[in-house]
Amino acid sequence: MAACGRVQLLLLLLTAQCCFVLLVAGLRPPASVNLHPPLIAINRPLKAGAAPNGGNAGAASSVSQPRRSGGWKLAEEEACREDLSRHCPKHTWNNNLAVLECLQDTKEVNISADCNHVSFLFSPDILVYKCLFNHKFEEAMSEKCRDALTTRQKLIAQDYKVSYSLAKSCKADLRKYRCNLDTNLPRAREARLSYLLLCLESAVHRGRMVSGECQGEMLDYRRMLMEDFSLSPEIVLHCRGEIEAHCSGLHRKGRTLHCLMRVGRGDKGPIDNLCQNALQALIQSADPGADYRIDRALNEACESVIQTACKHIRNGDPITDASSTLSCSETPADLTINCVPHRLDPVLYRKCQNDASRLCHTHGWNETSELMPPGAVFSCLYRHAYRTEEQGRRLTRDCKVEVQRILHQRALDVKLDPELQKRCMTDLGKWCSEKTETGQELECLQDHLEDLVSDCRDVVGNLTELESEDIQIEALLIRACEPVIQSHCHDVADNQIDTGDLMECLVQNKHQKEMNDKCAVGVTHFQLIQMKDFRFSYKFKMACKEDVLKLCPNIKKKVDVVICLSTTVRNDTLQDVKEQRVSLKCRRQLRVEELEMSEDIRLEPELHDSCKKDINRFCSAVSFGNAQVIECLKENKQHLTHTCHQKVFKLQETEMMDPELDYQLMRVCKQMIKRFCAESDAKNMLHCLKQNKNSELMDPKCKQMITKRQITQSTDYRLNPVLRKACKADIPKFCQNILNKASDDNELEGEVISCLKLKYADQRLSTDCEDQIRVILQESALDYRLDPQLQLHCKDEITHLCAEEAAAQEQTGQVEECLKNNLLKLKQEACKKEVLNMLKESKADIFVDPVLHTACALDLKHHCAAITPGRGRQMSCLMEALQDKRVRLQPECKKRLQDRIDMWSYAAKVAPAEGFSDLAVQVMTSPSKNYILFMIVLAICTLFLVGLLCGRITKRVTRELKDR
Repeated sequence: MAACGRVQLLLLLLTAQCCFVLLVAGLRPPASVNLHPPLIAINRPLKAGAAPNGGNAGAASSVSQPRRSGGWKLAEEEACREDLSRHCPKHTWNNNLAVLECLQDTKEVNISADCNHVSFLFSPDILVYKCLFNHKFEEAMSEKCRDALTTRQKLIAQDYKVSYSLAKSCKADLRKYRCNLDTNLPRAREARLSYLLLCLESAVHRGRMVSGECQGEMLDYRRMLMEDFSLSPEIVLHCRGEIEAHCSGLHRKGRTLHCLMRVGRGDKGPIDNLCQNALQALIQSADPGADYRIDRALNEACESVIQTACKHIRNGDPITDASSTLSCSETPADLTINCVPHRLDPVLYRKCQNDASRLCHTHGWNETSELMPPGAVFSCLYRHAYRTEEQGRRLTRDCKVEVQRILHQRALDVKLDPELQKRCMTDLGKWCSEKTETGQELECLQDHLEDLVSDCRDVVGNLTELESEDIQIEALLIRACEPVIQSHCHDVADNQIDTGDLMECLVQNKHQKEMNDKCAVGVTHFQLIQMKDFRFSYKFKMACKEDVLKLCPNIKKKVDVVICLSTTVRNDTLQDVKEQRVSLKCRRQLRVEELEMSEDIRLEPELHDSCKKDINRFCSAVSFGNAQVIECLKENKQHLTHTCHQKVFKLQETEMMDPELDYQLMRVCKQMIKRFCAESDAKNMLHCLKQNKNSELMDPKCKQMITKRQITQSTDYRLNPVLRKACKADIPKFCQNILNKASDDNELEGEVISCLKLKYADQRLSTDCEDQIRVILQESALDYRLDPQLQLHCKDEITHLCAEEAAAQEQTGQVEECLKNNLLKLKQEACKKEVLNMLKESKADIFVDPVLHTACALDLKHHCAAITPGRGRQMSCLMEALQDKRVRLQPECKKRLQDRIDMWSYAAKVAPAEGFSDLAVQVMTSPSKNYILFMIVLAICTLFLVGLLCGRITKRVTRELKDR
């Protein structure tokens, strides 16, 4: 037995020699990593009472069992006999540990060098093992030494009491937190290292005090478990196939475990459930999420990031961010994917333990005896994280912040979300096999939402719904949008709890100068995803969900819900109902959604799908933002396909009824609206701008945009809501024949408005309608483009006779004046008729003839100030003044007025009579009226004489036949 004991001593000497060789080779642990607890905790002398118990008996060394039963004693070593006689009581000599403690308590100078060396080698708590463990996988380490170290580590993993320093340092804490095994369990006397670690880690996570010495020892042995998979029998047993197939040759510094983790997340093929469970159990025991230094592979991969991006984080802080360099981000991702989130993340556990107990009924959460399925607690927590006050109990603010942090990390990679990866594996392969960049897979699944299988669609839908409430889950988008957030959205971004405000702010500022392409694309993509389901717009969902259930049941797509609700609001407004069916809070949010949709044609899928061919044909070079494609389609409206033309007409009709939805108008005229129309209602915004169009303070670009909208309105009375309302009785009365041939979705090219203009000249319109037509006449007299019928019928004449006037940038009636002056040169009857109609209209009111009105402004003020405008009264006043030799008119006015009289005379000659009244007027104003009247009387007399002289033509009948 003594020989056996000496063999063990030789083994220790060999081990010491190995360490010496390593130290000579210059091997040292990385400077950034403090792997050892304070030396005072490691080298503290052993106490006398520690030896007799069974725990210490097994802690002498890796071969302590032979020593416990053998006869070899330290007191018998020749090198120490004299020192023992001088310093150690004789009754302790039979107890090796007591002798060792005695020698350690004695100062080194009082002990011989040989005895000091022997006690150093014999001590189970010396730095030699720790030094060797730290350099176990270095190239200078011999295989024999590495095998011996592995054997000792396996013994420690099987029974933590083999490590004397660990057992001694943690003895009080184990007793304090009742980490004693059930003695009824098989092999209960072998205290598994994993059990010790789990029990004490649970105490630390709950905020309990564990001594620094014990935590230092735990750190070393947790790192040991993460470094060598062979120390876990379950891994060796259940993961043998995966290791041989995928991880051969990766046996150093924890690389095998990380390889298995990548297999577990699906990168290299399927993994057996038993292997997966063993892997999770090991990581749970080692708890690398609590301190990055535990995982050597993580520490080495992320060293540069730690020294730069994370230099403000203290050593020992938990892993909370998986975004860094590519090689570094892969490693924490392995940990995140292969572990139950709450077990991995001590910060989450600390912040949420009370919430988990209160809401998820997990008393003793994270204890070793917990049998809840993986992910169940976290799923429960995030279901409660996004509840409203009305929905009941919610998470505390601190816990919700941590839950959101986990979701932010998961959004970077679908593989960080085990549920998503599990249910969407088939769809990922089918639709997203080429999307390999960070964050692309989730975007791809969202793009193909309608094509996914139901289980995957539900998971993606739920995650997208969460993103709508907290867009910071989209970490890549937030990173890209950082400049815009800092400049325009910092107020809402600083809120720890987001409720959709940040995304709304980004949408509103999508065209600011700080906005970059990546951010704009990301924001637009999220808007497009929101169109698939109204639930994906958190603020819209919360404001309108009751209204949707009541008014728009069974409608899912957001665009359809918006149309349904806006139609309801419009109908209630037109019918002047006392109480709107759509609630006030929903109407307010509905307005926000409508304004957002008007910015990009892609946000209106029906319009976009109907006009795809036309967009490719006419607007291929136009970008989608700022409603530029919509504006392009409007400008090419005459050339669009029938279906697209109808959709654009409907869109214009909606915008004219509610100008606030006209994105281009509101954008270009934003400052002018503030200047001229700050007090105007949104419905009357365009009307207000038209009234101030010719102001000297009007911005030229805004004026040009107003003119565009006026041209659009002139094409159809339905695009002019004010005119439509004012003339609702006159239009069917005077223009029914035009209405009969009209279609719902196509313009009438100004025919109804032209009809009303003629009736205005005849003074037959109602007062309200007459006022509106007068405004239209005044506007069209200044700009020929506002008269579609004139443009249509006089296109060639304008090109040949009035090209210079038509090319003028500012239209002031010069084209109309040109056509009037060239009336005799007009060859097309349709064009001549339109010009004659203009003359007829101007005769009815001088205000609709801007050239004449400008020339005669002073004369009107002097001679006709008392005359009420309208119905040709002021025009008659000027004509009387022209004939009165006592009145001297301005030369320009006199000339223009005489020209008009000549034109009216010619018009009266060539204009066809449209009725008996027109015929009578033409006869009475004709120079040959006496001849015409004589011939009419002669014809009547001739007819009378013929009847008188020729008798009756019909045959006489008897009275009886008449009375029958």
